[in-house]
Amino acid sequence: MTEFRSAIVRRPAPSVTDGLTTAGLGKPVYRKALEQHQAYAETLESLGLKLRILDADNNYPDSVFVEDVALCTRDFAVITNPGAPSRRGETAGIDMILKEYFGIIYRISAPGTLEAGDVMMAGNHFFIGISERTNPNGAEQLIEILGRHGMTGSAITMKKMLHLKTGVSYLENNTVLVTGELVHCSGFESFSRIVVDPHESYAANSLWINGTVLVPEGFPATRAKIEAAGYKTISLDVSEFRKVDGGLSCLSLRF
Repeated sequence: MTEFRSAIVRRPAPSVTDGLTTAGLGKPVYRKALEQHQAYAETLESLGLKLRILDADNNYPDSVFVEDVALCTRDFAVITNPGAPSRRGETAGIDMILKEYFGIIYRISAPGTLEAGDVMMAGNHFFIGISERTNPNGAEQLIEILGRHGMTGSAITMKKMLHLKTGVSYLENNTVLVTGELVHCSGFESFSRIVVDPHESYAANSLWINGTVLVPEGFPATRAKIEAAGYKTISLDVSEFRKVDGGLSCLSLRF
């Protein structure tokens, strides 16, 4: 079972109000975003993670979603090549930060694109969503990198979701939380599945941290299902990040 010891987060910048979005929920309220991010960071610390907090970068409205620009494994890190052109500059400098934690760092290079919101780690296997942000070449590069370290990966093509982890989260214990087009995905047949009702689909992006599952606030049916499966839960309000297509996993790099 995975044990996380560290996490990296980046404070939201005032420009988060101009972040990429398909949600149709209006613009985030910056003050509320700051408060929600602080509560998120404090929760990670309460679960035993040593936290690194990066300064806000107002040049990149989506930079609070630090997960997308790097993938961290137990042995190495990968700097991604985001599929959204406006986010590609976010990778500059992240390698210098990760060098403090990892001796081996790879990069995804063009024409490959990869955002780590499309990558779900389940033990030594990594599921990689093929989406508007991650293309087959990027997935192939990551699978080759994983193979160098005795790990495996497989690609899952999606038609509707922004990122793979928009619709599925690994909760350890051979269990996935899943919704929408991924419910009947053959790649998840060997897992126990907690199915998220369509009207609570946002809660499919929940986050397992050292035995506790963080669940977005406002989705009681999903939280009840997770608890019924034997997990402890903590509910967190991330409404302002939902407005710019972000969720609980997007807000941190965990390793």
